Amino acid sequence: MTNTNLNQLPDLLAATQALAENLLASEPFARYQQAHARFDADPEARYLIQHLSQAQAELRRKQAKGGVKPADVTELRALQSEVQSHPVIVDYVYTQQSAVTYLREINQAISELIGTDFAALAKRPGCC
Repeated sequence: MTNTNLNQLPDLLAATQALAENLLASEPFARYQQAHARFDADPEARYLIQHLSQAQAELRRKQAKGGVKPADVTELRALQSEVQSHPVIVDYVYTQQSAVTYLREINQAISELIGTDFAALAKRPGCC
């Protein structure tokens, strides 16, 4: 790194910190955090997600052994329907998707400012 780059490091760190704080305080992330807290506080919602995950894994095991019955698929679909209609889960998923969309918009704005794909650059090994 050159001296110029080293002199800019505190400014870059301050800007990064401000970006992170603003992201966390933004409406999409605040709504997501609230929905996440409601999900964490709802034992039924957590149970449904855990039960769905286990049922999906079991169906995959049965599929691998060639033993899936129509009743297995029907049961899984009923459980998926229950999960997809649970208001706490629906809100949690919706706010999560909104936060991800917002983050993509921020990444796009940063990419336009610096003239490169910021998100792809940040994913590179040894970067940042």
